[in-house]
Parts: sequence; structure tokens; C-alpha cells
Amino acid sequence: MHRALLRTARLALRPVSVGDLPHLIRLKADPRVFAVMLGGVRTAVRTIEELAIDIAFWGETGAGMWSAYEDGEFQGLVGVHRRPDGLGIALRFAVWPDARGRGLAREAAGAALGYAHNVAGIERIIAVARADNLGSRMVLGGIGMVEYGSYVHEGREMILYDSLQPRDPGVLR
Repeated sequence: MHRALLRTARLALRPVSVGDLPHLIRLKADPRVFAVMLGGVRTAVRTIEELAIDIAFWGETGAGMWSAYEDGEFQGLVGVHRRPDGLGIALRFAVWPDARGRGLAREAAGAALGYAHNVAGIERIIAVARADNLGSRMVLGGIGMVEYGSYVHEGREMILYDSLQPRDPGVLR
């Protein structure tokens, strides 16, 4: 399967690549963005390691992480990847604080979720959000993901979501 460019009403989503590295390093080092993510703020070295993992995941599954651009400006990161805690393949998204509140995260996350289900054939995709992160929870609910449980991680309640796309028995994958 090939890595695909996705377009939404306002965004161009490009599979992450080495060309995105300066943007990814800044985004993942920003505590306003990545302090709430699993693993927290990243160093430049960790971001480079994660980019290699993200590119390999594309080869393994036919889906992965995209860099989101609006009018040629980097706005954030969205896509799916296997969680390191074994919970499954998860939808992830992170946008710059000044890009929030305009529906870009929901637009990008919806496109990534649809691609992962309908093109890559991933039947179940999960997401995890802090209970107090209402913005992320609204995005997940807004794209049709359903709350199915919770757990406590480092003293914080985490809400689990999933999206199921049943396989069409008439389609070979």
C-alpha cells in the first residue's frame, strides 16, 4: 500500500517525512501541545526516532501519521499508530494552540480515521484522552468515536474511545 496525500476542505495532510522534521521537533517540544500526550514533551532526538517509527508503520499497515498544512502553513500532526502500552492502534492528533477552536483538529482527525478504516482496512481504532481535556474529547465524539471505558494513568483519569469498521466479507484485503 502507498502513503497518501489527503485533502479536506481546508487542509492538506501529507504523510510525515524527513522534510517535516523541523516542524515536528518544534511541535513535540512545545509543552502547550505535548505535555498532555502519552510520553510528554519530546527531545529532538526522540522526535527523530519517532519519525523513523512512524514511517515504518506506514509500510506495515498502509496508514500512519500525517503533517497537517493549511494554506501551506504547518498546523499540526494527525494519524494512527500502535500505542506502546498495548491498547491497540490509536488515533492521535496535536495542533498548535493558535490553530485550536477552528475545527481543524476535527477535520484532520476525521479524514485520518476514515482513511485508516476505508483505505488501510484497520477495523478497530482507539483513542485515549484525559477526562479533563474537553477539546480532545469533543473532537473524538465529533468524528463518531464512542466512549467505552476509562483508567487512571499517573493520577489522571483517561477516557477510552473506539471506532469499529466491520469488514465487508465480499472484499478481499
